[in-house]
Amino acid sequence: MPAYKEKDAKTWYVSVRYEDWTGKKTRKVKRGFATKREALEWERKFLLKENASLDMTFDSFLELYKEDLKDRLKLSTWIMKTSVIDQKILPYFKNKRMCDIKTSDVIAWQKEIMAYRDEDGNAYTPTYLKTIHNQLSAIFNHAVRYYKLAENPARTVGNMGSEKSIKMKCWTREEYQKFAEYMMDDPVGYYYFQMLYWCGLREGEALALTIDDFDFKKKTVSITKTFQHLKGKDVITEPKTPKSNRVVEMPAFLVEEIQYYVGTLYDLKPNDRLFPLSKSYLYRKMEQGSKAMGLQRIRVHDLRHSHVSLLIHMGYSAVAIAERMGHESIDITFRYAHLFPTVQRQMAADWNALQEGGDENVC
Repeated sequence: MPAYKEKDAKTWYVSVRYEDWTGKKTRKVKRGFATKREALEWERKFLLKENASLDMTFDSFLELYKEDLKDRLKLSTWIMKTSVIDQKILPYFKNKRMCDIKTSDVIAWQKEIMAYRDEDGNAYTPTYLKTIHNQLSAIFNHAVRYYKLAENPARTVGNMGSEKSIKMKCWTREEYQKFAEYMMDDPVGYYYFQMLYWCGLREGEALALTIDDFDFKKKTVSITKTFQHLKGKDVITEPKTPKSNRVVEMPAFLVEEIQYYVGTLYDLKPNDRLFPLSKSYLYRKMEQGSKAMGLQRIRVHDLRHSHVSLLIHMGYSAVAIAERMGHESIDITFRYAHLFPTVQRQMAADWNALQEGGDENVC
């Protein structure tokens, strides 16, 4: 189809007739192109998308993919996903036609990603490599499922990296109390970290807490939201997973501490965050406190792991811990299996006693 010059003779436009997804014939007009070539190129890409032709470039298909998925994902998930795609995937595959991308292209891309080193000579971690590959594979899976791509070349090649995560670090109760002592000169930070360690909350869950989330009579705190700073804005969203919506029992001493803290806050409104802190502040305090108290450096999120470690040490089951943490019990069992050594020893001892006792009633 031709492109047309506007009456002012300064820009071009196209008028495209096509069938929409219902089969209805319709027309699309797009204006404001600086050149005829730009207008015709836009028209070509538009028709490829409408016809779902995989002759389109990876870049063009990516626009379809984003349109299809954007409203289905949480904002934080969407930002993370598009960041990885735009920075680590798009530059390599951008101008390749979807139907022409082969396993050899994916292998070459993997080699390039795995060869990357930052200015300090550090490569991407195995878990991050796996995340990058999963994003590419998800794009091809979408093309296979909804746009009749013959196969997913990323799946055929297989993943790079691994699921093995950064080694989990924890503080013992004594170590945490040293850190808490360091934080006492900073009330807001002190009470925030108290909620993390003694209730096992995620960073964002604690940052989103308001006064209405607490029931001091029942000694509980309700987790119904999470806080994130996305694209320069503070955003309150739903928790990480449906299971994350939960009510957490608080120890009596912590209830008293939070009540006292709330009493020090002037003109507190129901929707005011109790801990208006930034994540950079939290990381800095962890760094300073660890150094000042001679503790191993752990991440803020590791306080949640430390809470689980304490519960395991106290003898609570994976099911009970999972309910408190907002996880499935199988997740707790898998992730923290190395912290249950006494269970294995007890099993062996019980089997030995059973064998020696010859209990006929055990099936």
